[in-house]
Amino acid sequence: MRVVIKIGGSLIKEAPELVDRLVKEFGSESQKIPEEACISEGLPYSVLIVPGGGVFADAVRKTDESFSLSADAAHWMAILGMEQYACYLKDKSHALGVDSIASLPQGVSVLFPYRLLRTEDPLHHTWDVTSDTIAAWVAKRIGATLIKATDVDGIFINGKLVREISAVSYIGNRESCIDFALPGFLTKKRMECLIVNGKFPDRVVQAVYGKSVLGTVVKGNI
Repeated sequence: MRVVIKIGGSLIKEAPELVDRLVKEFGSESQKIPEEACISEGLPYSVLIVPGGGVFADAVRKTDESFSLSADAAHWMAILGMEQYACYLKDKSHALGVDSIASLPQGVSVLFPYRLLRTEDPLHHTWDVTSDTIAAWVAKRIGATLIKATDVDGIFINGKLVREISAVSYIGNRESCIDFALPGFLTKKRMECLIVNGKFPDRVVQAVYGKSVLGTVVKGNI
């Protein structure tokens, strides 16, 4: 079972606990799981964490605003911001680190995306494309379920949590917890993305198992 989890920069304080909860549940023996580790249900899992940009990408945005970077420079600097967040997550947890998606190990890994994206360069160089769409591209490439862990329960409309929404209906909406390009990408690739609050690690674990959790499913396949 393959699952991609985008962990947003908004979770930088909570992310190490979340990652280690995933390792405890889905980690391989080589990840030195504590004796009280849970045993994952059913088949072995390959859980790939795609890091957000967080404060590291924010620094690039501020630099761009101040000094008017080219689109290419801003893009690759922001990807390097994701690399820095990946370093942070690996340093603060027991997850593995990988920089390729050609052969994913069993267990929980953090993707260092720079080399992969430099080699393939699959997406437009614009601030509309962030780690959300990058995570969706990775999920599509490896045939994985896509989960976005962030600091809110999901998408709210008129103050109410929406449990399911069509990606088509959300194209062009900039007031959201997902990046501007993601709805169009999900629609084009006929994918879906579950948004879940990463401050509650058990919700993310249950989402990996495919169980119903509080959150929003953005459906690009309807």
